[in-house]
Amino acid sequence: MKKLIALLLVLVMTCGLVPAALAVNEDVEGKVVVYTSIYQFVIDMMSAELKAEFPNLEVEFFYGGTGSLQTKLTGEMETGTLGCDMMLVAEPAYSLELKEGGWLHQFEVENAESILRFPYDEEGYWYPVRVCNMVLAYNPELYTPDQLPKTFKEFAEDPSLKGLISMGNPLTSGTTMAAVAALSDKYGYEYFDALGANDVMIESGSVALGKLETGECKAVMILEESVLKERKEKGSKIACIYPEDGVILIPSTAMIVAEEKSANMNTEACEAVANWLLSEAGQKLILEGYMYSVFAGMKEVPYDSVDTDGLIEKDMGVDWVRCYTQREEIRTEFQERVTVD
Repeated sequence: MKKLIALLLVLVMTCGLVPAALAVNEDVEGKVVVYTSIYQFVIDMMSAELKAEFPNLEVEFFYGGTGSLQTKLTGEMETGTLGCDMMLVAEPAYSLELKEGGWLHQFEVENAESILRFPYDEEGYWYPVRVCNMVLAYNPELYTPDQLPKTFKEFAEDPSLKGLISMGNPLTSGTTMAAVAALSDKYGYEYFDALGANDVMIESGSVALGKLETGECKAVMILEESVLKERKEKGSKIACIYPEDGVILIPSTAMIVAEEKSANMNTEACEAVANWLLSEAGQKLILEGYMYSVFAGMKEVPYDSVDTDGLIEKDMGVDWVRCYTQREEIRTEFQERVTVD
């Protein structure tokens, strides 16, 4: 009798009278193009996770630095339609600009007020999904703490560091742009004069880290995640200095393009992807990418890092409205005073 019942169940399921279980988010379909400044290795992890989560959705990433993405988008805006459906950019200032220009789609993240520990647009046009941390870094195998700057101010002004410091380019990097906006807000444009007088080198994070290894640089201004990645994946001894005048936390935002102005007019799928990024699974991936989670109450931190709440207490803060409305002025002042080619 038991064998007969089992056989009947198999026949019923085979005939389709009992539907098979649906795959996770199988109903999310079509294509979504995402412009992003996230590191390629994070994009690769994200692509694999999204494919598993949304098996019938094609998610295509286009990577570029913030400056190059802004240039690309400016050109596309002239046509009235963007080449993407979503954006994951470095900082909120550009989100403010796109919202004001009417380029964004409004959407809701459930319980945003209770789950997010960083600011978001209360009208629902952008939300932070990851947090970067601008710090200083050095090589403890070559220099001792008493030979190094303890603050961002000392980094720019200490004559013993002349020609031995490096940082990114705010003309192309959104996170560096946010950092120099915060530092010029705190210390005035004289901070740029000090950087220029101290012969700061303007170069990529990978080049700067290489110069720390060789001793060509004593200290560099860099994203913490770049240091953590080197420490874990390459066994590097390079270490972070968390400046006493404040770290610079940079929430990076997710935005959805207004449907009529988007590449694939698939805002429903975009909302599903955005909400996944703000799920536990999505935030775990952010931590694996050496960045901080935006979740309130998240105790886990990136590899070999420090407590998020403690960093928030030490955050110098960025005036995102100034970073947007005075972007060209800040860039011009930096370029002229620091001499960026």
